[in-house]
Amino acid sequence: MTGDRQATSQSEREIQSKLADFRSAFESLKTEVQRVIVGQPAVIEGVLAALFLQGHVLLEGVPGLGKTLLVRTLGQVLGLSFNRIQFTPDLMPADILGTRLVQHGSDGRLAFEFVRGPVFTNLLLADEINRASPKTQSALLEAMQERQVTVAGESLALPPPFLVMATQNPLEMEGTYPLPEAQLDRFLLKLHVPYPDRLELIEIGLRTTGGQDAQVRQVIPDPAERLKDWASLIRRIPVSKLVADFAARLVLATHPEHDSEIADKYVRFGASPRGFQALLLAGKLNAAVQGRASVGREDVTRWAIPCLRHRVILNFDAQSEGVSVDGVIEQTLRKIG
Repeated sequence: MTGDRQATSQSEREIQSKLADFRSAFESLKTEVQRVIVGQPAVIEGVLAALFLQGHVLLEGVPGLGKTLLVRTLGQVLGLSFNRIQFTPDLMPADILGTRLVQHGSDGRLAFEFVRGPVFTNLLLADEINRASPKTQSALLEAMQERQVTVAGESLALPPPFLVMATQNPLEMEGTYPLPEAQLDRFLLKLHVPYPDRLELIEIGLRTTGGQDAQVRQVIPDPAERLKDWASLIRRIPVSKLVADFAARLVLATHPEHDSEIADKYVRFGASPRGFQALLLAGKLNAAVQGRASVGREDVTRWAIPCLRHRVILNFDAQSEGVSVDGVIEQTLRKIG
């Protein structure tokens, strides 16, 4: 037993010694992005969390709030390849994945050659993803889950790291299609982009109507390898059984069949096991940002809403009473205390 405790203590010290480098990189990226993006601290932290956890993120907000600019700026400060797809009703799966075309070979003969689509990149901005048809939306499913695409029976790996950062308009807006539940579940986080307040709106206007745009610099050398190392470091942060039990009870409390009064009244479908995994990973990230080598309940609580809001499907009663999914999660958190 003494040897096990010593090994655990040594592992925690090793993790702690590497957290300073991670925290420095996190703060450097945050500071550089904020040179371009006005306000939105919670959104910026959420996008960075998804980046370091190598998960996908869904940004929801009305047009004009800087969602596209945020993702583009992140690509610039990381120095990673970046592609943008504008989703429209006539967009086809081949426009995302690529297609096989007849090309003249070096010997002059005609042959099929695969022309890669914009999905072959490090950071993929799926802009207004819910304006495309469900068939086209689902073209991203394999890419998001497996980091590969299959075209004409051939599987092609995507370059690491591969992250989808999708923006969507609120479903109440005209010309939108709801994302399939299976695709929503592939997003690690869903972030709401709020409207700026008066002072932020003034600052946005002054910055964007002036003569010069803010310039950003790459702050992380060899980003692909270092992001992989940091993701591995974060996963090594231990989670106690008590904290894991708290996260599990939270996820189960979103299911109507688990004797949850709130879920019984307002929820149609509860969060999936991926929601539980997201809670633990986000809790580890939050602990790492705070410089701690262990996860507490407060870390899980901090990210509960971004991790679960897109995985909990409300019923008609909730919609008719104006109850939001965020409100249901907040009530559930208070209930399980």
